[in-house]
Amino acid sequence: MIVLFDLLARLPLSALHRLGAFFGWVTYLFSKRYSFRLRENLYNAGLARSESGLKSLLHTNIREMGKGVLELPWVWRRPFEEVVASVRQCHGWEHFEAAHAQGKGVIVLTPHIGCFEVIGLYIAARTPMTCMYRVPRWKFLDTLMHEGRERGQMKLAPADLGGVRQLLKALKKGQVIGVLPDQAPGNGEGVWAPFFGRPAYTMTLIGKLMESSGAASVMCACERLPRGEGYALHFSPLSFDTGKSIPVQLNAALEEVISEHPEQYLWSYNRYKVPRGALPPETPKEH
Repeated sequence: MIVLFDLLARLPLSALHRLGAFFGWVTYLFSKRYSFRLRENLYNAGLARSESGLKSLLHTNIREMGKGVLELPWVWRRPFEEVVASVRQCHGWEHFEAAHAQGKGVIVLTPHIGCFEVIGLYIAARTPMTCMYRVPRWKFLDTLMHEGRERGQMKLAPADLGGVRQLLKALKKGQVIGVLPDQAPGNGEGVWAPFFGRPAYTMTLIGKLMESSGAASVMCACERLPRGEGYALHFSPLSFDTGKSIPVQLNAALEEVISEHPEQYLWSYNRYKVPRGALPPETPKEH
């Protein structure tokens, strides 16, 4: 598989995106589970005003999801400097700089929009960063992740208690950490909060890290530009009312940024699943 990644990485990004658009349709047409979840999540989000608009959004998303898969070899295996240079536009960088200047660390929240892999590499080219990741089942994929992501000043922290300690340690040094805020946490690591009108098990980690470190938070979405021209980063500041539910506020912020780039969001992700051992939403606990 590593050899295949190296072969694909030799192709131009534009060619990989063309192949990816085709691959997206093949996956959609031949995987019933994938296509059902994508349609269900996208349709229930209520982001299109008409049936034709919804159909157009669906078709674009199918192509964009395929691009997301086929661009991974390029992002992980091409020279670090070339990947960082593929960021053609960076909007709102001043929000990141302002958060970093506070000296208490920065939590960068990167939802599953576009090529979110590029965000960490772009930041790690400028300052130390630690990103949380879920260790894959396959050893070869773990190797690819480490080789592709741990470049520049980037470190990876596994999604477990030891990884959380790494994140907190980095924040207390005034450094930057990265978290995927729309990833479904395990049982006991989240609460149910509305997400596009449906209850989604949402991580409580962000609020705990902020409380323990005093770190600032920023959101960053990576938009995939057309014709393989590269990527555009969009940074925006975040402020949470500590007197209210952080997960509820987090999902509201996610909805806002996803609504700006709905065609590139990972709607096929099983965001509304019930973690093993967790009670479904609105299920009373036994006393």
